[in-house]
Amino acid sequence: MRRVCLLALVACLIFAANRGIAGERRTHEPIRPLTEAEGLDVRKVELGRRLFHDPILSGDGTISCASCHNLAKSGADGRPRSIGVKGGMGTVNAPTVYNAALNLAQFWDGRAATLEEQAGGPITNPVEMAATWPQVLARLSASPYRAEFKAIFGTDPSAEAVRDAISSFERTLITVDSRFDRWLDGDDSALTGTEKAGYARFKSLGCASCHQGRNVGGNMFQRFGFFGNWFTDRGRTETRDDLGRFNVTGQPGDRYVFKVPSLRLAALTAPYFHDGSVPTLEEAVTLMARYQLGRDISADDVSMIVAFLRTLPGRLAGDGR
Repeated sequence: MRRVCLLALVACLIFAANRGIAGERRTHEPIRPLTEAEGLDVRKVELGRRLFHDPILSGDGTISCASCHNLAKSGADGRPRSIGVKGGMGTVNAPTVYNAALNLAQFWDGRAATLEEQAGGPITNPVEMAATWPQVLARLSASPYRAEFKAIFGTDPSAEAVRDAISSFERTLITVDSRFDRWLDGDDSALTGTEKAGYARFKSLGCASCHQGRNVGGNMFQRFGFFGNWFTDRGRTETRDDLGRFNVTGQPGDRYVFKVPSLRLAALTAPYFHDGSVPTLEEAVTLMARYQLGRDISADDVSMIVAFLRTLPGRLAGDGR
C-alpha cells in the first residue's frame, strides 16, 4: 500500500511539473486562452458551413466566401488584396475569418458591428462577390436549400437567414489548443525558453497594451502611427482606405484609425497591415515597434517575439487536426 501511494505521489509530481510551477493556470496574464463556441444551433452551423463554401452566393457563381477565406490555409488567401468576380481587385487585405467572432467589430474600419452584418457585405460588394439579394434568394429558393431554410427558419430563404446561418458557422471557427494556451493552462513544457523570452519582450516593450485578451487583439481601435507617419514613409499614394475609421464616423480624430488586428494567426497570415504591403512577420514586428511604440528594436528582439507569435495558432477547422 505504501509503495502504491509513493508511485501515485510521483505521478502527481510529474503531472504538476508538466503543467508548470505548482501546476497552476496562469490567470494574471494579459492574454487569455481560447475556448470552443457553445450553445449554437447545429442545423444553422451546418447550413452556414455549406453556404460559406458555395459559389451560389456570388453574381456569376464562381466565388464563395471560402475563396478569400480558405479554412485550410489560415482562413485568408495569402494575397495583398483579394480577387473577386471577373478578376475584380479588393482594396484592402482580407483578414482571417478564424476567431472573427471575438472581434469588437468587423472589417478593418469596423463598419460592421456584428458577424451577421459582415456576412452579407461581400455578397453585394461589386468587386467581391458582385451579387444582389434578389438574385441570390431566387437561386436559393430554386435549389434544395429552400427546404432547409423552411425546416430551420420556418420561411423561404431570406437575407437575414443567410447571414444568420453563415455567422453561426463562423462562430465555430475558434482556434483552440495552441501551444501558448497550453502554457497558460499550466503546461510549462509547452513553450521553449526562446518563446517564453519572446513573450516577456512582447509584454515589456508594450505590445500587449493593444494585443491582449483571448484574441490577442481585435478588441479596440487605434491610430496607425503614433510615432511617425507610416503613410508617408511607405512611399505610395494615400488611398481612401488608408483613412480607416474616418470613413465610417467622419470624425477627424478617426483618421488613420483601424481595428487592432488579432495576432492569433499572425504567423500564418502574411502579408500584413490593412494594405497588405508588408510581406514578412519580422518586418511587421519591426515596423509596429517603430510606429506604434517609438522603438527601434534589435534583430534578436524581433526573432524572439516572432518565435512567441508562432506559438499562438491553435487547431484550424480545415487542416484535419
